[in-house]
Amino acid sequence: MEALLLSSVSPFYNTPLKLKYNRTHFTAKPKLLSFHFSPLSTLSSFSSKPSKLFTTLSPSSQVSTEATDPPETEPETNSQEEKFDWFSQWYPLMPVCDLDKRVPHAKKVLGLDVVVWWDRNENEWRVFADACPHRLAPLSEGRIDQWGRLQCPYHGWCFSGSGDCKFIPQAPPDGPPVHTSKKACAAVYPSAVQNGILWFWPDIAPQCKDIIKTKKPPHIPELDDPSFTKMFGSRDVPYGYEVLMENLMDPAHLTYAHYGMMRTRKPKVMLDREGGRPIKISFEKIDINGFIAKQDSESAKFLAPCVFVVYFDLLENQENGSASSGGAEEKLKQRRVAMIFICAPVSPGNSRVIWAFPRNFQIWIDKVVPRWIFHIGQNLILDSDLCLLHVEERKIMAVGPANWQKACFVPTKSDNLVVGFRMWLKKYSGGQFNWGGKFDATLPPTLPREQLMDRYWSHVVNCKSCNAAHKSLNALEVILQVVSVVSVGIVAATKQNAMSMATRATIVSFAVICFAASKWLSHFVYKTFHYHDYNHALR
Repeated sequence: MEALLLSSVSPFYNTPLKLKYNRTHFTAKPKLLSFHFSPLSTLSSFSSKPSKLFTTLSPSSQVSTEATDPPETEPETNSQEEKFDWFSQWYPLMPVCDLDKRVPHAKKVLGLDVVVWWDRNENEWRVFADACPHRLAPLSEGRIDQWGRLQCPYHGWCFSGSGDCKFIPQAPPDGPPVHTSKKACAAVYPSAVQNGILWFWPDIAPQCKDIIKTKKPPHIPELDDPSFTKMFGSRDVPYGYEVLMENLMDPAHLTYAHYGMMRTRKPKVMLDREGGRPIKISFEKIDINGFIAKQDSESAKFLAPCVFVVYFDLLENQENGSASSGGAEEKLKQRRVAMIFICAPVSPGNSRVIWAFPRNFQIWIDKVVPRWIFHIGQNLILDSDLCLLHVEERKIMAVGPANWQKACFVPTKSDNLVVGFRMWLKKYSGGQFNWGGKFDATLPPTLPREQLMDRYWSHVVNCKSCNAAHKSLNALEVILQVVSVVSVGIVAATKQNAMSMATRATIVSFAVICFAASKWLSHFVYKTFHYHDYNHALR
């Protein structure tokens, strides 16, 4: 069940594995988002303009971490410094496996409402602004007509994959062709499918139409490699992009916030129940396109603004922690795992995370076990620190994101990735995500716990596997209840002499079992697909 464990664990650190890391050299090139990961031991170079490496932290630096051994780099103050352009990047929308070609899908990224739909005439996914040019009705509420066009639900205007209006029912056929006007066209965003994920470019300007030719979405070969598993998951979470990214980069919280949910590397001396331990993190390189870091023997890469990846080799026997020998060790060395997190800013206080944990061993498990089974554990992990991060974000906003380093005391090396991310954010974006003036700094109000941790609208409706399982289990619950009632009815309607007491007892017992099973199933469905509370004090 080693593969089940690795596939169900959302964070990637502290796994009881011996990791092998080979240092590589990195060069700076003209800025491109396309990058390649060789299997495990090599991380490709950043594609960026040459930029200064961060200088060593000093007492006079503007970023105060008060760390005993802080990150080795920090932003330099330079008014001429290149700033990160948040609206000139590719952003993920959804894994293609969770998109239904029959219907349009409403999505929000960067505060932009978009509609995703399948253009069967060109065999491509399309991303439009979710507003009909006629009266701004949401196109995501419409349908795909018999000619493969996207039809507005309000007045029936129809659009081709290029955004051209092809039909206006209200226009007289012998009148002027008003549908050919540029004002009748839908706004089309550049889009592309990379590694099984649909990406879009958040700019509808004509010069961006062919942006895919010069700037491509991130490419991760393992997600296209048939020798690796590829099982996606996604969820919308009620905290912002900055908090989501730093949480994924924080290895020290795993044994505490997610206690008992995953096996973690045990320290030689257990100082507490959870087994927290010192973690050494250092940076290999950091520039406008992100950074490369090393944690113990693991290597991690943040490719701004969305991708955070960690690679490692399995070299140890996970049961006893001892290294294998001879041919067995050589075989284990070929076992490779990647943990990939792709994060999208949705709106202030809301973000979306897409995850995949490809591995090149025991791939048969993913073919046999339904995807929704894995998502049970993954959603519980997200739930276990969801409220903590929701509250934390509001405290950060109260002091101001630019003051993060002053408000938070981060004295150990285990915080270095988080500090590095906040440094990167401060240097290249003023300490916070730039919404382009679309939003102010106000966060949405805190919802009741049941709504805050809701799984149905944040995950189930967007996941084909979980949605199908939810419907099937609900149907099974109804069937069990019907069988229970019918069984009791049969006993009640049958004359006493026509049925033996043993038969009656058997039928009644069967009815009771069916009723009890339906009640258990109802509870299971609710906790799995709707709301599962998490109380750290009782773990």
